[in-house]
Amino acid sequence: MRYPFEVPFSELETNVQDFVSVVFSSLESEFLVMPKGEGFINYPSFEKAYEVLKRATRGFESVETESIMLVAVEEPLTLIVLRTILGLTSSEWAYVASQRSDHHITQGWARSFDRNVRMAPFSPLPGGEKTLKRVRTLVDTACQMLQEPVEDVGPNKIHRFDKADTREGSTGLRNLSSLGVPYSMLLYERLLGRPFAGHRDSVSELVGDNLEVAIEDELAKAGITYRKTKRVERIPGFDQSPDFIIPTEFNPQVVIEAKVTEDDGTARDKVTRIQHLASLRRLPGNEGSPTFEVVACIAGRGFGERREDMKKLLLATHGKVFTPRTLHRLVECTRLREFKTK
Repeated sequence: MRYPFEVPFSELETNVQDFVSVVFSSLESEFLVMPKGEGFINYPSFEKAYEVLKRATRGFESVETESIMLVAVEEPLTLIVLRTILGLTSSEWAYVASQRSDHHITQGWARSFDRNVRMAPFSPLPGGEKTLKRVRTLVDTACQMLQEPVEDVGPNKIHRFDKADTREGSTGLRNLSSLGVPYSMLLYERLLGRPFAGHRDSVSELVGDNLEVAIEDELAKAGITYRKTKRVERIPGFDQSPDFIIPTEFNPQVVIEAKVTEDDGTARDKVTRIQHLASLRRLPGNEGSPTFEVVACIAGRGFGERREDMKKLLLATHGKVFTPRTLHRLVECTRLREFKTK
């Protein structure tokens, strides 16, 4: 069976379900392997910072702002360990700290600060007096929260601090740090949180970047002029910007959408986006011929779950759907070949 980008549209329409199966067979997933990205914290570094924090608090007997600030200034990775104990994201920590104090900490600053710490985990705390004040507010909030038992939220809800180490305030934290964690409880909390969930969220854009880099390689090898748009960039004539425009946004002849997902629900949203992009091809009064060709480059197991969604994608792009396995055919099997100079 040939690929959908190799056949006339009439043949695609007639045998669309067969071509859905062909695309499914070419989809691959790498969800078990993630990029580390810049600022990745390995376990030895995390453990080192944990032991620093543990010593500073005397085995979590004294979870106090001053003792934690002393080590945080010199080894700021201890702050990420503290945040991990809380079980909050950096922006959530900033929000709670702002609610509990008269010092406002923006979530954007918190994310940026968290990243700066990851980039230099054992260098002295970055920033000046304003940074120190914000960090002290964060630490003070953490110390307060770790001293408090979990409030009763009723039988139909669960509190984020209803964890083995924070359920009973600092008592539980102290006990677990000295006695070890019951394996069943560790597994249960892993069930609630998913292994590597935070890291996966932090590198989600890098996963998509891999596909975009592969597309750029194909375009560069062929000497094709292209415009790669930035995230949330506004392009005249498009209410949603495609990832690539060939040759330029002033005369779009081919547009490429690069989409990666491991979730079938997200895949449906991304198919809808490409369908909408395809609907922009035909301008009022020019319904007879497309103004540009729409090409979809997709990856991830999410696209291989719903046959009806793949059918819509094939029809919207007239079969111009490529996966990492077929990406080497991208130029020769689309209008990109008209712009090839190498």
